[in-house]
Amino acid sequence: MPHPYSHIPELMNLEAGRGLVRIPVELDVPFTPRVRALVDTAEFQRLAHISQLGLAAKVYPGATHTRFEHALGVFLNALKYLWQLGRDPRFTAVVDSHRAEVLMAAALLHDLGHWPFCHPIEDMDLPELQHHEAFAAEFLKPHRELAQVLRNEWQIDPAEVLDVLEPQTDSVPLRLMRSVLSGPIDIDKMDYLDRDSLHCGVPYGRHFDKQRLIQSLLVNEAGDGLALSTKGKTAAELMVFARYVMFSEVYWHHAVRSATAMFARSFFELRSRFDLRTFFELTEAETIRELREAARGTDCEVLTEGVFGPKRRLFKRVVEFTHSQHPDLYAQLAGRPYEFLVRVSRTLCESLSRTLGRRLSPVDILIDAPPPHREVEFNVAIFDPKEKTYLPLHRVSPVVDALAKTQFDDFVKRVRVFASAEIATELSELPTFRDVLEKTLAGFDRSASTLQEP
Repeated sequence: MPHPYSHIPELMNLEAGRGLVRIPVELDVPFTPRVRALVDTAEFQRLAHISQLGLAAKVYPGATHTRFEHALGVFLNALKYLWQLGRDPRFTAVVDSHRAEVLMAAALLHDLGHWPFCHPIEDMDLPELQHHEAFAAEFLKPHRELAQVLRNEWQIDPAEVLDVLEPQTDSVPLRLMRSVLSGPIDIDKMDYLDRDSLHCGVPYGRHFDKQRLIQSLLVNEAGDGLALSTKGKTAAELMVFARYVMFSEVYWHHAVRSATAMFARSFFELRSRFDLRTFFELTEAETIRELREAARGTDCEVLTEGVFGPKRRLFKRVVEFTHSQHPDLYAQLAGRPYEFLVRVSRTLCESLSRTLGRRLSPVDILIDAPPPHREVEFNVAIFDPKEKTYLPLHRVSPVVDALAKTQFDDFVKRVRVFASAEIATELSELPTFRDVLEKTLAGFDRSASTLQEP
């Protein structure tokens, strides 16, 4: 019996090994004329000028890979998932050939709405900012070349792709398609863990059996998401651990977070100087130039030049709080709105100016803390064909029970206070620093929603 998606050109090329373009590491991506037409649009080409990990390159020099490369990797994963899931009658009964092609296009375009340093900006959750998936709508408007290619080359309405990326409607087919693109075992994580690990030069994100995981894919009990057969359990456990270690050792590495905190605070202070819609369509190099220009002569210049200037001058850790060590201070700062953290850091600078007997700039001390939103819980079912049962992975795996539930954020994301090297040394030797911080926090209403001082 022929594969139900075997007539799709990209899947045919994948199986035949022809019409391919190579990306790291030794991956061959089917590059049919209609894929090339999407990739050659200006809207997609901008991803070649946006790095995948942004400021991580300040710590891991090889981490200069782009969202362009990542998008091709996610697209390849989509093809592999569809080839496997095409063998599941429950999947093909819901996702027909047209929906499969919509999913392929959505996979290739899933980062379309990203702008440079997108995640640090989104983590601020500022009211004037929309999420990057929503920003993708800008690039799928009818007058855009990308929308015209989707219609003419793929026979896909751009609204269909957007509905997968940024839900506008709800249905079982769409929930199933979205779970392939964004879920516990999605094609995005499958690529970025491996790719980020490769380019950072660390092994942590590459030590899980991707092939075994893909071969274990099937539809969950409700029919609206992905599950795994029992043969994929160990691969899933290793993927959970890979994700945990990558967050701990790379994404939330203290020096990466220092650069992130410096960038975030400068953007927060300077954002009113930009037309954000235009600003977010800039390349990364243009974004850096605009930010440095806006900061010149302001308190923020020390931040932008420290991160992007000719000499790297990252702020240093003064103190660090975790869920298990100093839980009271951690709880007071973790998950709080970014504006609250800014107000606390400003007040802290004022208090320490009096303690030290000299003026500190309002940006001399930065507080970096986990944002209010949390990482996606690794909640996937394992199907036992003998017992005909679907059980949550954490029920059958002590590893996942420990690492993949909501406490994931609490153990990999820390609260840190940063300051310039000179000030950090001085504050580290100040025995009353923690007392000053506690008194500063006591001066604010504990309600994260009001941000009012009593």
